[in-house]
This record gives sequence, C-alpha cells and structure tokens, in this order.
Amino acid sequence: MNIRKILFLCALLGAFVLAFSFLPPGMLSLDSVRTHHQALQATVAHSPLQSAALYFAVYVVVSALSIPGAAILTLLGGALFSVWQGIVLVSFASTLGATLAMLVSRYLLRDWVQQRFSQQMDTVNAGMNRDGAYYLFALRLMPLFPFFLVNLLSGLTRLGVWRYWWVSQLAMLPATAIFLNAGRELGKLTSLRDILSPGMVIAFTLLGLLPLVTRWLFSRYFHSLH
Repeated sequence: MNIRKILFLCALLGAFVLAFSFLPPGMLSLDSVRTHHQALQATVAHSPLQSAALYFAVYVVVSALSIPGAAILTLLGGALFSVWQGIVLVSFASTLGATLAMLVSRYLLRDWVQQRFSQQMDTVNAGMNRDGAYYLFALRLMPLFPFFLVNLLSGLTRLGVWRYWWVSQLAMLPATAIFLNAGRELGKLTSLRDILSPGMVIAFTLLGLLPLVTRWLFSRYFHSLH
C-alpha cells in the first residue's frame, strides 16, 4: 500500500473518531430524537439557515462514514423542516454521502479486487456498463440491501460517478419522502418498523425490479423479431 493510501486511511480513521466523539452511541436513536425534539425545533426557528446547514453537514458525514442513524436523521428532518425543505436537504445530503462512500471504496479497494478477481470483475463491469443504472436503481429501492453495502459494491465497479449520483438520488426519493412524512408525527412513532410495513417493503422491491424486468422483456421482444 502506497503512502497516499496510508495517509488517506489515517484521515478516514480520524474522521470516524471525530464523528463518534460528536455523535456518541445512542444520540442517533428514536428515543434521543424525541427527547430533544422541542429544543431542536426552537433552535431551527431561531436560526433556520444555520440549522439547515448543520443538519446537511451531519447527514453527509453520517452517510459517508456509514454510521447507523441515517433513517433517524431523516425522521428528524421531517419533524424540523417543511416538506420541501426536508426533501431537498435529505435528498442531496444522502446522495452526496453515498457518493463519497462509494469513492472511498473505489480508491481503497477496487484495484486490489480487480486484480484478484480479474475474470469475474470483467464480467461484472461489462454488465454494469450495459445495465448498471438499472441494477443500482433496484438495489437502492430494495430495503433488504443495506445503504453502506450498495455504496461498497458500487465502488468496486467502473460505474461512472455522475450516473451513480443521479440514479441513487432518484431511487432514494420514495423512501426519503415516506420517512420525512413519518417524521411529522415523530411523537407517535415507537419503532422504525412502524414506517416500513411488510407490504411497503414488497412494493419497494417490485418498483425496483420494474425497470430491469421491462428492459429484459423489451430485449426478448426485439430479439424475437430478428
């Protein structure tokens, strides 16, 4: 490993330490957010721009470092900001954080993985070049695939950064809107399971698979014509 990657790892470790110093375990929990809800609302009312900027920055850090709590932060955004403010803040913060996490994975791991599994990665990269946007869209919508895992796996491929950004932002919008709306009734929530019911999980999965299935059907149809 070269000196640049060692320095980068040290910086990344330092960012983790700082993040956990400012966000100790338990702070990004439903109980903690409910406890400080009124105080945070007063802060936002007094300093709306500074509060929005701080919220955005914290969300980016949590997403980029894959710290558990992004869902809680989204609920908090719904409780503190208007619907459209929340959508703009969370959508861009989560996408920026996801893109940074993907780039970290790409910088630290991709060369080693590409060399170690060159034949398999050639097949993966060919598929990603052809259908990468569709696969990413499906993975982002399926609650079964954790946020950090999609970032990590995408970094190992040659999927373009711009494509990664817009597909992620588009695919994460439905869940963002649902969690922001749920945050407006923060006091009534007892668990994150109150938001994502089994039926909603199935609906998200089907929505994510729709572009892939449609593309497959079109390819089969046009192939049969020839």
